[in-house]
Amino acid sequence: MPRLFFLFTALITLVGCSPVTALTPVGVAISPSLGETRAVPDRGLTIRAVGGVLKSVVVTAAGQNVPGRFNREKTEWRSSWTLRPGTDHLVSAVTSDRRVSGRFRTLMGTAPTPPKVDPLPGETVGVGMPIVVTFPVPVPDRAAVERALEVVPDRPVEGGWHWFSDTQVVWRPRYYWQPGTRVRFTAHLTGLRFAPNVYGTTDPTATFVIGRSMTSLIDTRTFRMTVHRDGVPVQDMPISAGMATTREYTTTSGVHLTMEKKEKVRMVAPRRKPGDPEYYDLMIDHAVRISNSGEYVHAKDNLWAQGRLNVSHGCVNARPDQAKWFFDNSLRGDPVVIVGTDRPLEPANGWGFWQLAWNDWKAGSTLSS
Repeated sequence: MPRLFFLFTALITLVGCSPVTALTPVGVAISPSLGETRAVPDRGLTIRAVGGVLKSVVVTAAGQNVPGRFNREKTEWRSSWTLRPGTDHLVSAVTSDRRVSGRFRTLMGTAPTPPKVDPLPGETVGVGMPIVVTFPVPVPDRAAVERALEVVPDRPVEGGWHWFSDTQVVWRPRYYWQPGTRVRFTAHLTGLRFAPNVYGTTDPTATFVIGRSMTSLIDTRTFRMTVHRDGVPVQDMPISAGMATTREYTTTSGVHLTMEKKEKVRMVAPRRKPGDPEYYDLMIDHAVRISNSGEYVHAKDNLWAQGRLNVSHGCVNARPDQAKWFFDNSLRGDPVVIVGTDRPLEPANGWGFWQLAWNDWKAGSTLSS
């Protein structure tokens, strides 16, 4: 239970010869209580004025200020995030009459492995880039985690989170980013409970920048790929897409994002062995990944097919010099829109997140109303 400190102010007024005394109690309730030695980190800190208002609140932990907010009436102050485990917290709260100060200590717990965050700190990315947070183990409380994730662009941007599983949550804007936008992401995980006696001890942070706009359109029916940069066409590329003899050899249609690129990638036929029909084992140059189902835009010397036939195993083949240009000029998060096939890209296939309509995207938030 929070400890309640009552402060009394006496007002004495003389009327004739008879004194009248009125007592106005001004109390401060602090949770966790001052003097506590095993405060639970994920419950945060609350300070309330009882019968008055708070003039100021200062809380520090390990020499750092603990951020928090007053309510509109300034009768309550709450920490913005959960508390640092195994740490003394020094509290000073001033009301209209008195100052209350003291300390409490939070529980020490085991530290979990931090999540993987994309994009990387300092990275310049494309206009479709999401923020992908992947945890090493399932999170027990999606809502608590989502409340701890902070996205701060340097200009107004509408966006939201969507959970694809208990280990992955993704933020994307409603529309493509405006080039030049600078974004700071912070996961305030310090003190967040991930399992019994397991509390976050770090706040992963990434500041990234949206680069130029580069979008590509691939039409598998006309066997062409057109690339626009900042609205200006910069490449018209004959291509060859998936031969579509099987589902896995059919290129997916939809809004893809470039995910990674490698100078050389070994590509081996899935679920096939040497001697099987359509088996292959090839080293491919200038490969830009656009899904998790094995799709790349990459170099191939089958010039006889490019611009005429779809003969690949699902990837988009381009002339070696043009594939190198695309490789050299791509950023992670560049949109690549493919049309013309009967196999749609699933939203969870790679970064197919733009396949979801905005209302469907928002419905994947645990905090959506």
